[in-house]
Amino acid sequence: MVTKKAVQRLGFKTGEYIVYPAHGVGLITSIEEQEVAGLSLELFVIAFEQDKLTLRVPVAKIKSVGMRKLAEEDLVSKALETVTGRARVKRTMWSRRAQEYEAKINSGDLIAIAEVVRDLYRSEDQPEQSYSERQLFEQAMDRMSREIAAVNKLTLTEAIQLIEKNLSRSPRRGAKAETADAEEAAA
Repeated sequence: MVTKKAVQRLGFKTGEYIVYPAHGVGLITSIEEQEVAGLSLELFVIAFEQDKLTLRVPVAKIKSVGMRKLAEEDLVSKALETVTGRARVKRTMWSRRAQEYEAKINSGDLIAIAEVVRDLYRSEDQPEQSYSERQLFEQAMDRMSREIAAVNKLTLTEAIQLIEKNLSRSPRRGAKAETADAEEAAA
């Protein structure tokens, strides 16, 4: 038996966008009570439109799964600033770095996701990425752009363009990279 319940629990309310670390940005469509194995559970019903997924999360598990409200605008600005920084790629095996990138993406932390976008971004004139690098980059870009779109009330395309604009301003990319290389060669 399912019964619709209150519109707010633990600071989250129906009709509000949230970030669920393993899936990204979702919309709380309702809070309902269900009986499971003889126990009455209160559940958030969260819709992830992009994945055509509906998730039911027990209210009591919200903290442990890391569900959070959307980032504030100043955190979004900090994330956009992060992607303009210099890529930090550790000299470890790809499999270990891939695990670290995956953990950052699934942490739900916007800054950590921005670091993955920054580190895996390749401009047109840079060498081709491997399939797994491209997959991780696209996953991180998707999570970051969806949250920025929701916070700044932009379309997904506008959010991606905003991130790409910031990525192109980072060191070693585009014309600035050529100038920096020429200056280093002259020194």
